Order: sequence, then C-alpha cells, then structure tokens
Amino acid sequence: MELQRRYADITKQGLGLIAISYDAPETLKRFSDSRGITFPMIADAGSAIIKQYGLLNETVDPKSRTYGIPHPGTFIVDRKGVVVSRFFEDAYQERYTAATILGTLGAGLGGGSVSASTSHVTIAATISDTVAAPGERLSITIDVTPKRGMHLYAPGKHDYQVVKVVLDAQPWLRAHATTYPPSEIYHFKPLDERVEVYMRPFRLRSDVTLLATPEAQKLLGSHSSVTITGALEYQACDDKVCFNPARLPLSFTVSLKRLDRQPPGDR
Repeated sequence: MELQRRYADITKQGLGLIAISYDAPETLKRFSDSRGITFPMIADAGSAIIKQYGLLNETVDPKSRTYGIPHPGTFIVDRKGVVVSRFFEDAYQERYTAATILGTLGAGLGGGSVSASTSHVTIAATISDTVAAPGERLSITIDVTPKRGMHLYAPGKHDYQVVKVVLDAQPWLRAHATTYPPSEIYHFKPLDERVEVYMRPFRLRSDVTLLATPEAQKLLGSHSSVTITGALEYQACDDKVCFNPARLPLSFTVSLKRLDRQPPGDR
C-alpha cells in the first residue's frame, strides 16, 4: 500500500497519518494485518465523520452494500484540527501519491531526475515517484536557474514565448496544467517595455496521472514500466537581445505496480 510505503517519509516531515473508512472495525483489522499497515485506521460508524466533512458519496444507492463510502481524498490539518490543504480528484479511481502531496509542502522526495545546462539556464527536473499504479497522480518539478544577466518570460500581458513544460501525449497519461510561481516585472529599455519575467531561480510543477480507465489498463497490462517524455521550452533574453527559442528534453521511467484488488485479509 502506497501510504504505508511512504509512512516514514510522512512522519519525517513532522506529520501524522490517520485513515478513515466506513468499514467495520473487524474489516479494517483484517485489511491492516494482511497489508502490514502500521498507521491508525478509524472505523467511522454510520459515516459520521465522512458526513461531517461533506464527503459522503451521495451517488451511491442507500440500499447498496457500499453506501457510506466517501469521495476519496486527503486533508492536511493543523494541530487545532483546521484544514489547511486538501487533495481530491474527480474520479474515484484516481489518487495523489503521498510524495506528490508532500512535494507541495516543500519536501524533496524525488525519484528519477534530469539535469541540463545551456548558456542561458541550468535545470534540474525530478519526478515524485519512480513506482506507481494506474490512477495515481505524480508530479514533475523543474528547478530553473537563469544564468547571470538572463531572464525568461513568465505568463503575462505580452507576446513573448513563455517558459513551459510540454509533455508528449500518451493514451494512458493525463497531463495537468503547469503551476507557475509569482514573477517580477522587467523593464526592457531598448523597447521601453515592462513584462513579466523570471530572473532568479524558480520552480515549475506539472502533475501527470496514469489513467485507470479500462482502455488505459489494457494498454498498460503488458508493461512493467512506462516512460514519460517531454521538454522544457523557453526563450531567454539579456538586456540587449533575445536568443532563439530552446528546448531541453525530459524523460522519466516509472515502474508499474498492479492494483490491489484482493479482499481484506487476503494476501
């Protein structure tokens, strides 16, 4: 189980971990014993906690055996129990990995990495997980350091080429929108322009989900790993000239783990 595998990493960040389920205590015990789970699991009788947080999946027939299940996701709460972050997906088959969540908190739990340097920039790109299952959401972070006197264009009100992460399309992969940090305004004196740029080191984040649809699982069924490829595209400028657009290739190999479909207690 992915959470158990990352449990030590979670506690190293000063966090605790509790799982809440609508299952009965004896069901959770069989599940935790068979999977070697060591973190607390709470049996939520009548889905009281689930309802309190507004997470009850009301699309399930009340007469169904699975009535009471929540929309799956993760809350991060402070010591007073106040929710400070939440991570939920639209499809119940999809989940953020623990490493992806911890990465949003600044924890460096990267798997495979790619480094490159040009006369304009230096980059270090990392993927959150090197082992994943269909349905899991991973993050690719790219630390970009412009060389002295250089700037790269950030999203804004201009027509220059914005630095961006471009991932190659795959039928088993969903690429999410890139997250950009705040930029600064640069005054380009030759044209008397003021544009949004990055002149200091900055980080881009692009999440990807390994799809869990029947079609994707059929495609992935015969593979032990997948390779996610793409590039960082940018145009660098100094205080006098803009250089030709450039493209730095990215490639990450992720080993595939199979979905755990065994009933509680079976292993």
